[in-house]
Amino acid sequence: MNHPTLIRIIERLEGFLGKLPDAIQKPVLHELTPLKELFLQQRAPRFVVTGSNRLPLQEIVAELFAWAPPAESRGVLMELFRWHGMDLEGRGMISVLDGRGADARTIPDIQEELKEEPADIFLHLAEDVVTARMPERELENLASFIASNTAARTRAKVVGIVLHDATQAKRGAHNGERRSPAETKMRSRLQTALREQAGVGEYLLSVLEISPGAIGTGNEPAKESAPQFMSMLARELPNEARVEMARVSGDRAVQGEIAQMLVKSTTAICAAIGAQPIPLADLPILTALQLVMVSGIMYISGRERSLRAATEFIGALGVNVGAGMLLREGTRALLKFFPGWGNVVCGMVAGAGTYAIGRSAIVYFLEGVSLKDARRTYLASRKKRTRPEPRSIEQIEATP
Repeated sequence: MNHPTLIRIIERLEGFLGKLPDAIQKPVLHELTPLKELFLQQRAPRFVVTGSNRLPLQEIVAELFAWAPPAESRGVLMELFRWHGMDLEGRGMISVLDGRGADARTIPDIQEELKEEPADIFLHLAEDVVTARMPERELENLASFIASNTAARTRAKVVGIVLHDATQAKRGAHNGERRSPAETKMRSRLQTALREQAGVGEYLLSVLEISPGAIGTGNEPAKESAPQFMSMLARELPNEARVEMARVSGDRAVQGEIAQMLVKSTTAICAAIGAQPIPLADLPILTALQLVMVSGIMYISGRERSLRAATEFIGALGVNVGAGMLLREGTRALLKFFPGWGNVVCGMVAGAGTYAIGRSAIVYFLEGVSLKDARRTYLASRKKRTRPEPRSIEQIEATP
């Protein structure tokens, strides 16, 4: 499913919402907002690297994001102090700006870049050396960049990182060596420096030590790994950058959180639309929303987004988008000719069917169950969702 197709579906939905009563439009638009942020405004997460680590940018990205740069790209020169898009082996895209070493002449260039494309997270690196000092100029530069990042919809946060050398980490793990007390103080030194720096401390999210291969080796204290780091980012980024980061991280828990948000919002919208006394007119909208929901879950899991594949999956559940679904939804539409309770029942049926499809897509694409088990999840979720007493849209919104 390409971006223009998604735009047309959203525009069609927004046009349909104009036919709904004013009292129902606001809660439905409230649920539509995260869907638009996650998928219509979706973009690569943007990171600014500052600090004193002397590794080339590609090597830093490789260590932080568990990425193996293509051999042919290792010798490619990258323009300084500019945004660079990086495709991480098909897992997803990130944008990185290397601000290390900026001076009075080049700082305005970075500030201009941040005005055009504001950063989501600032990654401040510290040298993995016992005698390393915290360069005051780099801390001041970081504060300057944060102050220039005013175009961001949400305030960017700062993550301090002590990035340990991969070769030393492997050698230490092999020999059973422990890091010296001076080396273990690097993290606290960096945390203190960031907290005390004016214009930085209030945005500090976390300070980490990332040591390749250190987890599970017996070295004390244990260091964070790249997957843990990426999972933290996926939870902290704004909605429009979360989907791409979830794909990059490969963290099923984070992907599940975003998928649940998608199912919750789509279910609430479908229940609200389905409860309106407009027989059959809402069927194309409900169908399109359910297909967008399934294709979105597919994309979150790392697959390509495809309405055709989503249609095939729903069909495999036994919910035919063609004749079978028309018969089921036609029965639902007939109830609308009975005002009051008929509309409530119609909304519950639409919401229950959408929720059941979403739950089955999550267990199939994210949890890896068989198609047979996904069908069982669909039937169980639909039955469970239709069992409670009729609820208001406010109650539907509160459902996790």
